[in-house]
Amino acid sequence: MPSQTMPERLLDLIQAEGIDTLFGIPDPSFFALFIEAERRGIEVVSPHHEQAAGLTADGFFRMTGKPVVLCMNKGPGVGNIAAVANFFRKENIPAVFIMAQRQRIYEQRVRRGKMQYMSQPPIFEGVMKYIGVIEYPDQTDEIMHEAFRQAMTGVPGPTYVELPLGVMQAKFDLPPVAAPSRYRLTRQRADDLSIQEAVDLLRGAKAPALLLGQGVFVSRQHEAGAALAAKLGCPILQSNAVEAVLPGFDDRTFAYSSEAGGQIASASDVVLAIGTELGEALNYGRGHAWKDGDATRKWIYVERDATAFGVNRPIDVPLVGDLKDIVPQLTEALGDLKREAPARLGEWTKIRDDAKQALTDRIPTTSEPVHTGRLAIEATKVLPEDTILVRDGGAASMWFSALLQWTPRDAMWSSNWGAIGNGLPMALGAQLAAGDKRRVALLTGDSAFLFHISELETAVRKNLPLICVVAVDHAWGIEAASYKANFGDNTATPEARWGQDVRLDLTAQSFGAHGEYVTRAEDIGPAVERALASGKPAVIHVEVDQAANSSFNGIPGFLEFRNWFGEEGDFLGVPGAAPAPAAGSGGGSTENSSGY
Repeated sequence: MPSQTMPERLLDLIQAEGIDTLFGIPDPSFFALFIEAERRGIEVVSPHHEQAAGLTADGFFRMTGKPVVLCMNKGPGVGNIAAVANFFRKENIPAVFIMAQRQRIYEQRVRRGKMQYMSQPPIFEGVMKYIGVIEYPDQTDEIMHEAFRQAMTGVPGPTYVELPLGVMQAKFDLPPVAAPSRYRLTRQRADDLSIQEAVDLLRGAKAPALLLGQGVFVSRQHEAGAALAAKLGCPILQSNAVEAVLPGFDDRTFAYSSEAGGQIASASDVVLAIGTELGEALNYGRGHAWKDGDATRKWIYVERDATAFGVNRPIDVPLVGDLKDIVPQLTEALGDLKREAPARLGEWTKIRDDAKQALTDRIPTTSEPVHTGRLAIEATKVLPEDTILVRDGGAASMWFSALLQWTPRDAMWSSNWGAIGNGLPMALGAQLAAGDKRRVALLTGDSAFLFHISELETAVRKNLPLICVVAVDHAWGIEAASYKANFGDNTATPEARWGQDVRLDLTAQSFGAHGEYVTRAEDIGPAVERALASGKPAVIHVEVDQAANSSFNGIPGFLEFRNWFGEEGDFLGVPGAAPAPAAGSGGGSTENSSGY
């Protein structure tokens, strides 16, 4: 082997994992690595803030299923990315953070006022799945291997590799790097005995249900999931993290948090749960809708982390392994099984569709002010059928979710960490992964959109034609609703409103993007169509009714959202019995978004 530099060796290790994109802000710590990366055809994505770089990587992961690598500058860069590390840990995003650091000789100097220096690993203790420091060049391979191993083993998550500048000048005379299958588990099928037990339960079930979490979609198992669903012939329940539907199964897919979903859960005798933690928003698989029949209902659970079984509820058949391997394995084991659709399927479909129509019917059709629900209807009915959905914000996000006029095959939001402001960079990452084959639509409120508005320039620079539909009420709408819910309709809402002169469309235009300003309902659809036709990143600023957007008893799913915080139905210390799942709900969620 010819001699290699540290950047060359690191890139060999990264490329061995099939990674072709790096995320980070250009900085002297990584100049040589980025130059070599681009020479190799690896794309370097540099948003305007480290947090945005991480959130862009998140959107990219959810559309590719590949782990992501982030390169962070020493000191302030590392400090800025700390929030994303927490986000990734809660959202279960497999990521390797390469953190630059000052030279060790400098670090050990007895000095005060050191520039761009702090002890970095303690900041991430309890967040990262693994923390490794490359003190000596010959540790490089083993530490990078361990970082990928931990990121991809069990519940996916972030890992930390510190790279002091003193080792950046190292040279290597080593054989080619090992393939991932040589140093970590890349395939993980379930044991044959457990698979047979699952087959027996599913064949003998009278009312099975397939419960899908976001893990099925972020691992890109759409076709494999559809093949399994076709054999089972049963209704599909979506966890609260999921808004995408398996191709061909629109007629038998139901949100768990809906009247029809609750009936399906209650009537089920065998549940096959895949890609979900069975978390709080699913009532841990044992509360509310699950209470009826819980004593006799059987559970089959696909999960990579063996320590997860039996934590939130007892499990009858644990299928330990990667759903990418187990779903095809189980489908094959089911043989010629071809169950008929349940007799009540038409009834449940009617309940679902009638609930959405009833919600639609109560949305005002007045031109001005625009009701947020009317914005959701008019904007989403003109989007292409293959549009990728990214949802962000509070009240506006709930309206968008409840009244989507197309069925997304891919959708994402911060369903486990419950953050806002991640939508724009996440949409950048999704569009980066989709290229020019599909469009990404970010549906959001203005408070969330303003978090990372500078990334519109990144979208223009990278030629990413995403569409941003922004419900603008010049307020923290969901917070205003929460004030009212807890302290009465006439309660003051400190700092919940801001100036009426904010124009997001003009901001977009200043970055070189397409911008539209809309105040009337009938102008929404044509504005979205013009944005699509522009081929540019686009922002449609729509003025919406402030009162409707902060009406806690009008926002779909808001009452349920309040009661997800605590098993006893308490929200911010205000007691209240948790209601039955509400039809058309689409609120926040603590469901795992990408755990397998």
